[in-house]
Amino acid sequence: MKTVNASPVEVQAETPKRILVIEDQELNRKVVRIVLQSKGYTVVEATDAVEAIASLEHSIPQLILMDIALPGQSGEELARRIKANLAWVDIPIIALTAAAMSGDKERILKAGCDDYLSKPIDIQVLVERIETHLKRTEE
Repeated sequence: MKTVNASPVEVQAETPKRILVIEDQELNRKVVRIVLQSKGYTVVEATDAVEAIASLEHSIPQLILMDIALPGQSGEELARRIKANLAWVDIPIIALTAAAMSGDKERILKAGCDDYLSKPIDIQVLVERIETHLKRTEE
């Protein structure tokens, strides 16, 4: 077995950022996965709140992209649950939703999401928002 000696900072710089994508629609997950992997991110996927919580308990991502209209527990309820856990409270959550009615954005942000993008998602805007939130968590 070959061992490479590197300082923790060098190892950390080489480790791709993990993004948890919580989305029940397979096509939406696939598009987001392809885009994020092309940008060098590691993508972990969940289709509902149960899978999302299991994933969070296994490993903490640097950012969460979450559909609001999830089967079972809504994205708003899941956001509240995530933000109520001290181990997860600082993970930025970007809500992805088709809900674009007056008051939807405010309600979703009040639930604990840190940002909001309406569907259909502009991929360039999505990547910019992800980068902005990841930079904030590194400061």
